[in-house]
Amino acid sequence: MTVAAHPLVVRARELADGLLAPAAERVDQEGVPAGHIEAIRRSGLLGVSAPVAYGGSAAPAAVVRETAEILAGACCSTWFVQTQHHTPVLTLAKSALPVRDRLLGPLARGELLSGVAYAHLRSYPRLPVRVRREADGWSFSGTVPWYTGWGLNDVMLLAGVTEDDEALFAFVDAREQPGLRPSEPMRLAALTASRTVSLDLAGLRVPEAGVALRLPYAQWAAPDRLKTLNANPAVFGITSAALALVAEEYAAALRTRLEEIRRRAYALADHPVPQEHAEERLALRAEAFTLMRTATTAAVVSGGGRAMSLDHRAQRLAREGLFLLVQGQTAESRTAHLSRLADPHDPGR
Repeated sequence: MTVAAHPLVVRARELADGLLAPAAERVDQEGVPAGHIEAIRRSGLLGVSAPVAYGGSAAPAAVVRETAEILAGACCSTWFVQTQHHTPVLTLAKSALPVRDRLLGPLARGELLSGVAYAHLRSYPRLPVRVRREADGWSFSGTVPWYTGWGLNDVMLLAGVTEDDEALFAFVDAREQPGLRPSEPMRLAALTASRTVSLDLAGLRVPEAGVALRLPYAQWAAPDRLKTLNANPAVFGITSAALALVAEEYAAALRTRLEEIRRRAYALADHPVPQEHAEERLALRAEAFTLMRTATTAAVVSGGGRAMSLDHRAQRLAREGLFLLVQGQTAESRTAHLSRLADPHDPGR
């Protein structure tokens, strides 16, 4: 079976064409509606990477990437809310702790939607969220700077660092409760629709039964670093959507570059040794960003003055592209990207 013919890819395209893309400009201004999330639940896409034994599809990596491209290109805000769900699923799939049997099935089948609150771990040795041992579990204190999907998610995978320098991940209900208070929804230049808030944690108590992962920080950080080296499929989705707004005589050459960068980036993503070719991975990541910037700029230029209207697709894609420039950013990826931008031979300059 080809990637394009895979049932989940077919469903993603049906969702994109029939629901997400037609409503994307409205969603960008009003927020991701519960109906969009319900449609994704019904599609089976929330279980794309989940084990079959728990109700998921365990789809190949190429299928996972293709569905991400499709959803992001249609409505980046909706894609961003649902993409948070996949890290908790994969975390539980690798866990041997009791919470796996309680939550993996409902998450894999889309009965529950999970968010994530762990990106702040990448700011180590600064510790925005600290975890302390309690008699019957753990206590979380500090601030989660970014949490996406508030009001849409059922649970969240929350992380912090313990006094013993361990990274600890636990599931908690995604609702205001003693020790957990959300901010007002953030007004952002792009993806305000994703219902992003910050979370104030003041001794939030989490029982031991909620813990999904606990290991030395360095042991968690090493594989996490590898995730940020590769190009994000959403970047290719935004680029493709932008090029669809550009006349073919101008878009053709950019589309050829897109296919070449995409091919090389995914070949590296599939490499059996993920820690190899780090510099090449970062270079391709930066090259993908450069092409996305060129494509979204071309879409705005093609739209002329109309592209400045908030109901025009080109300006929305350009703003979403700005968001992807910093989403999942680390010091390492930032340096590689800035080096690319400073290169006088950069074709996007």
